[in-house]
Amino acid sequence: MQNAIFNIKNEQDFTKITLEVFKHQFKNNRVYRSFCDLLYIHPADVKAIEDIPFLPIQFFKSRKVISSLQEIDEIFTSSGTTGSITSKHYVSDINLYKKSYLKGFAHFYGNIENYVVLALLPNYLERKGSSLVFMVDDLINKTKNDESGFYLNNLDELATKLINLNKKEQKVLLIGVSFALLDLIEKQKFRLNNTIIMETGGMKGRRKELVREELHQLLQKGFGVTEIHSEYGMTELLSQAYSKGNGIFKTPPWMKILTRDTEDALSIQQTGKTGGINVIDLANYNSCSFIATQDLGKVHENDTFEIIGRFDNADIRGCNLMVL
Repeated sequence: MQNAIFNIKNEQDFTKITLEVFKHQFKNNRVYRSFCDLLYIHPADVKAIEDIPFLPIQFFKSRKVISSLQEIDEIFTSSGTTGSITSKHYVSDINLYKKSYLKGFAHFYGNIENYVVLALLPNYLERKGSSLVFMVDDLINKTKNDESGFYLNNLDELATKLINLNKKEQKVLLIGVSFALLDLIEKQKFRLNNTIIMETGGMKGRRKELVREELHQLLQKGFGVTEIHSEYGMTELLSQAYSKGNGIFKTPPWMKILTRDTEDALSIQQTGKTGGINVIDLANYNSCSFIATQDLGKVHENDTFEIIGRFDNADIRGCNLMVL
């Protein structure tokens, strides 16, 4: 089954494997089974993807969401403000995560060895348990290029490297959090021809929050590029979606985005309507592949999607689903 997940060729493959993964997790994931039982939903009732219950993402803060009896390889944790409860994703087979992000990157960007990867992720490097740092560290190593690496506060050194690599016409991926990328272009203006600028979101209290259009315009001007790429991922997922511009994301074949009605958490909406983002991530085979996030977004006809914002805690509907 785990091999089949990464060999999905079409919608029929995806549906078939998704229903099998649902049965596996209903049987083996105690938290998810309890959630389904409370909703009186059994595998016999689930004939289509839209019938599958999506576990509220908050459960990763209060429960051990796991569908495997294997020993835990890694525990990924979310960032959080002081005193807040963080999410924990217990990963029993780290190779599933590696396969997911390596195949996902290759699907959208080609061979990692063609790139120098530069990472500007100070707030993630300052704490332990970041799944993003784990992924980017492995991508850096997979480039097999000594020029690749992490940067914390040494922005002058990073600026010099970007300029020198640009002169060499080397393909570069600069992945960074929004506030740090803005800090960099305040120090130096660039005109980069072979560099992908990929923001991972988040001012994290370091700067005023900006709407995506404003942020991307600033970054485009500062780096001298025509598009700003984005990565959509989170602690609770082992797959990523990518945007190559305009905030329009695409998923790899083993991942799918649906939206739910903001007033009725169990109702899946038609394409084109704004709603709560539900994620199917089949790489989460050993945890939970069906997650109702706190993001608001819209799915388009070609299976692309965009993120519009987040639920305010006061606006979350269906909170009775949290009672276990």
